[in-house]
Amino acid sequence: MKIVASSLRRFGLALLTIFFFVSSFAVFAPSASAETYTVKLGSDKGMLVFQPAKLTIKPGDTIEWVNNKVPPHNVVFDPAKNPNQDKALAKDLSHKKLLMSPGQKTTTTFAADTPAGTYTFYCEPHRGAGMIGKVTVEG
Repeated sequence: MKIVASSLRRFGLALLTIFFFVSSFAVFAPSASAETYTVKLGSDKGMLVFQPAKLTIKPGDTIEWVNNKVPPHNVVFDPAKNPNQDKALAKDLSHKKLLMSPGQKTTTTFAADTPAGTYTFYCEPHRGAGMIGKVTVEG
């Protein structure tokens, strides 16, 4: 009987060891990290465009807006052309303050609960010149 009990105890310890070893991978596995993307305000050649004008991101990602050429620029998200026509979200994503000097930066972080869809943005001073872009947030 002692041999059976001893064998069961060893078997139980072996199973417990395997369980802890396997579960440690779940605890210490790296989580997906958010990305940061750069969008230039004005092209290197002085065109009134966002570079790139179209971008695909995931919730939690950040866009760094860099004032490049032909300032002033800003970034305004159009609530009428965004998912759910959410005015509060468009306001939170926007940066209405004008960036006056080349190299100035501002960032927009799309929260983890940002609805999937395509978000249209523009530069207020140059909207009439076609300075418009789109960010697609994947679900």
